[in-house]
Amino acid sequence: MIEFSMSKSPLRFGIVGCGRISQRHAEQMAARGIITGVCDIVNAKAEQLATQYGAVAFTDLDSMLLSEHRPDILAVCTPNGLHAQQSIQALEHGCHVLCEKPMAIHYSDCEEMIGAAEKANRILYIVKQNRFNPPVLAVKKILDEGGLGKLYSVQVNCFWNRPVEYFNDGWRGSLDLDGGCLYTQFSHFLDLLIWMVGEPDEVFAITNNAGHQNCIDFEDQGVVILKFKNACIGNLHFTINSFARNMEGSITLFGEKGTIKIGGEYLNTLEYQKMEGQEIRKLEKGNPANDYGHYTGSMSNHDKVYEKLVFAINEGMNLKNDCVGASQTIRLIEKIYHSAFQNSNLKSKAEIKETT
Repeated sequence: MIEFSMSKSPLRFGIVGCGRISQRHAEQMAARGIITGVCDIVNAKAEQLATQYGAVAFTDLDSMLLSEHRPDILAVCTPNGLHAQQSIQALEHGCHVLCEKPMAIHYSDCEEMIGAAEKANRILYIVKQNRFNPPVLAVKKILDEGGLGKLYSVQVNCFWNRPVEYFNDGWRGSLDLDGGCLYTQFSHFLDLLIWMVGEPDEVFAITNNAGHQNCIDFEDQGVVILKFKNACIGNLHFTINSFARNMEGSITLFGEKGTIKIGGEYLNTLEYQKMEGQEIRKLEKGNPANDYGHYTGSMSNHDKVYEKLVFAINEGMNLKNDCVGASQTIRLIEKIYHSAFQNSNLKSKAEIKETT
């Protein structure tokens, strides 16, 4: 058990990055404590959120962390490429940190983040809300109990739509701040793949940019072959080119004692099951998908994320294992991109930087 030396006064929350997802965080924070400060480089965004929740607006994170409005828990809701730097910054100022996915866009940064949390004796927790989807929890329980027996193979399909307009906000689509589709759109799927099956030993990937050449610096689709330690094999097929709307987000598991598929658009539906001697009969009704205006995202389980984080803080629990799991997702994404750069015409990050 870790001793955090927290006072008995209401938890103080803060947010850095006042875009769409910050509203989801603010709702959960307000239900569990007080929001003392919010920060965004765009002052109008910070002011709007601050006014809504009676907080103080900042345009510089250091200023907030050094002020009397420093929170006990900071939610990092900024572009992907800033997650590591800002999480470490907050940890060094004595804050617990809840970081939106992806944890970072470099595995080495993940290791530094975990080290900073240990040094500061604070919790670093990554938002992985799809782990709380009712069908995901039901299938995870079956796997943990050996209900599928030996796993033979796994298939992950990520067929979403992201129009050109989605990338007009200045950071999405860039290598340094976005990183790639597997970071921004599909890291949840890889997190669940590792959570359920384990981290693959071997990766072979092909990616290309078929429909977004003029608006993103990386791929918009890819196919990945995976090999795991236990002789299980798998594949990942991902795209943001599904016409006009999201089509499917699914994980299918084939084992010696059963086959099961979690599907829908966001891993929110139990689409198929046939197992030896058991059946999932009733699932809790899940939360709706996050609504971002011109598209919807994963199921809105931030309430469960905050419940777990606040409980851990109050009980002095250590969530390092969850954090290590999130870092494994980043390590796998790096392996996939490394393979893709070797097997396709898409340039690596280093090559792109050298020619710009």
